[in-house]
Amino acid sequence: MSANEDQEMELEALRSIYEGDECFKELSPTTFQFRIGDHEDPKAFLLDVSWPETYPETAPQLTLQAFFNNRISPTTKQDIISKLEEQVEANLGTAMMYTLFEWAKENQADLMEHHQPVKDAATLNPSNETSSPVCSNKKKEKKEQLTKAQKRKMISRTDNKGELPRGWNWVDVIKLSKTGGAAED
Repeated sequence: MSANEDQEMELEALRSIYEGDECFKELSPTTFQFRIGDHEDPKAFLLDVSWPETYPETAPQLTLQAFFNNRISPTTKQDIISKLEEQVEANLGTAMMYTLFEWAKENQADLMEHHQPVKDAATLNPSNETSSPVCSNKKKEKKEQLTKAQKRKMISRTDNKGELPRGWNWVDVIKLSKTGGAAED
């Protein structure tokens, strides 16, 4: 069998096994995402797998670069990838995705045993240490909120372009002159 036939057969098997499973996501016919653990589980992670053209004769590409994994330290990610790559090497030449996903689910505790949650992934610097958190005591200035009546009044004053007509806030000089609105001495 050619590599493409093997891939098609494994893809069909994965679709039938994981149909309706929210942990499995097929991003393309050769790229998959599998969540190990529940959403609420702090030790859960998303495994991204991509098949090269010659898969299963060559190893698939495994990554943990999904945003979901930002709370996992880089050293823990590297440990997980290296342990998964050992499983890939043991299964090279065969359809291994189901085996790999199930092995990761069964060994999730071992894979995440040294996991120390990263509090804020944005504060990581390249040396994998967390820097002191930046204090953000700035309060956003609130815009003055208009009531519905005020909004309706504003809309009724505008033309079809949303602009107020020229002189909308001018005093009607003619009315004032007729009513005797001039200052009294």
